[in-house]
Amino acid sequence: MGINIGKDYGTWKEVGGRFEQFPMKEQLVTERREKCSFSFSDAELVQITTPDTYIVYGDILFKQHLLYFRPTYDVPDMVKLRFTLSGNGTIYNYVNSKKYLFNSNQQNIIYMPELDGTGEYDTGCNYRFFEVHFAKEKFLQLSEHSCRSLQILADHLDGGHYAQIAEQNLPISLAMYDCIRSILNCKYTDGLKLMFLESKCIELLVLQAEAFEAALTKKQSLPLQSAYDKDCIYNARDFLIQNIQQPPSVAQLAKICGINEFKLRQGFKGLFDNSIFGYLTDYKLNYARELLLEGKSIKFVAFDLGYSSVQHFSTAFKKKFAISPGQLKI
Repeated sequence: MGINIGKDYGTWKEVGGRFEQFPMKEQLVTERREKCSFSFSDAELVQITTPDTYIVYGDILFKQHLLYFRPTYDVPDMVKLRFTLSGNGTIYNYVNSKKYLFNSNQQNIIYMPELDGTGEYDTGCNYRFFEVHFAKEKFLQLSEHSCRSLQILADHLDGGHYAQIAEQNLPISLAMYDCIRSILNCKYTDGLKLMFLESKCIELLVLQAEAFEAALTKKQSLPLQSAYDKDCIYNARDFLIQNIQQPPSVAQLAKICGINEFKLRQGFKGLFDNSIFGYLTDYKLNYARELLLEGKSIKFVAFDLGYSSVQHFSTAFKKKFAISPGQLKI
């Protein structure tokens, strides 16, 4: 199904035996939703196109672990803001002999003008992703007077070199999740939809640039000595979210994830810039706001997220958002 938004330009129609020019719509925003079933995967995809951006997000169940990608030619030259919401994957691109990792709840900015290679994906769970592709010239324009991280990436792009803003992916922040949800739930139509989508795509770029700039300039090193330690921290975060109603204690969480309490506390703060339960509280309240906006009752949300009472939930909600849950629903 397509949703088209446009501007007027002239077309000719016959009226009373003569031809007159009438305005018609040139498509500025198109939206297409589709379900695909192949021998190697089942997928649900949404594609949104504007003059300077291409948004695509979806949910894929891979039926085989190893895939082969055909070479891509004659495609628009674009820069990809990549967000892996769940699942894990790896792409090896023969063109530049580079491996790209896509792990759950991680993000990066990638310039890969051609792809010819293989992909490996987890077949045990759905792979969910969200991407914003900026036209190369638009990205260069946005990056010109931004920050060091984006300018370095832009220099590589301008020279036609394959590049990522950083070799190491970073976590998807709560602010990024909020921005993505806003795009997914956009209710605007016509020109306002175009303005909203463009502004949110730029906001996502700003949030990513801010995160990578902070990582680049951060002076204190994280108390994590190995990739195993980092994996333990990410597993701890995922376990907290999966058990949001009855979260474990820090001691229990450390034991479950195979790391000591000190590394868990300090590593969590270093990776997510928040304490363990500060992160969980923020996540719960942001999720609560989403449920309320979907029409769920305050009582349902409070108890579904493990709050002891509606009053306790309302107090926490108002402290974070400066309005009560009831005011949000009005």
